[in-house]
Amino acid sequence: MSPADSLRLILLSTLWGMSFIFMRVAVPEFGPVSLILVRMGIGSLLLLPLLFSLRYLKLVWENKGGLLLLGLVNHVLPFSLLALATVRLEAGFTSLINATTPIFTALLGALFFTTPVRRQQYLGLALAFFGVYVLSANRLDFALGGDGWFILAAVGATFCYGVATNYSKTYLSHLPVRVLAAGSTAMSALILLIPGLWLWPAEPISGLAWANGLGLAAFSTTLAFLLYFGLISSAGATATSTVTFLVPVSALLWGYLLLGERLSLQVMVGMAITLTGTAIATGMIRWRRREVA
Repeated sequence: MSPADSLRLILLSTLWGMSFIFMRVAVPEFGPVSLILVRMGIGSLLLLPLLFSLRYLKLVWENKGGLLLLGLVNHVLPFSLLALATVRLEAGFTSLINATTPIFTALLGALFFTTPVRRQQYLGLALAFFGVYVLSANRLDFALGGDGWFILAAVGATFCYGVATNYSKTYLSHLPVRVLAAGSTAMSALILLIPGLWLWPAEPISGLAWANGLGLAAFSTTLAFLLYFGLISSAGATATSTVTFLVPVSALLWGYLLLGERLSLQVMVGMAITLTGTAIATGMIRWRRREVA
């Protein structure tokens, strides 16, 4: 990575870490679905200029079904589930569960997309799941008013990301990144239009909530997508994937500074175990066998 790419990576992790802060503040007034409509609606308007070419528009039309499905499983469902999770869960806590996305990507790839799983990865998968258990063991209360269902919503979002990553890699990898980004975002906005307006809150929305909703759309969606795909182009997918480990740190820091969220020993230990397991499962940490003389 060049120094410029490293700075872009840090900025990207900050923007995606802030997304959990934006949701945590805005979702109580907007509601999960309406907030994600704002996110994807404004995001698609800002990204659509990338498609102002007959070639790109033709690609969107020819692959509209695939982009619609990608928008559903990569944006609509996971973003809505994460927004629902932040109704109850702290921003940093939610981001740590979200960091297990590569785990579901590996599992679903092995089960349904014929992606091989190395022996080392099984240890990483088990370690990451144990880390999530350490994080949430005392909060898995599924009674009315408990946190259990909100934790499941966050886990469901990572499951959706796992499906989307394998699907796009298998069936949509031939498309330019701008078509994937702008096309799937626009499809997401179309999917959310009716339910988002139907569930729009009856009470007036405060300026603070609107500011966070617009920040979520402009910074954590539009600008973040442009940085993300630019990094893939200049630094490669493997280097860019390290953002997975930086986002929870960013979210925990911003949650502590802006929302006064508590950094307990349980959270720190759970984070260390989860991110270590994820690093092993994704190949960031590898063990090499000694060569026999």
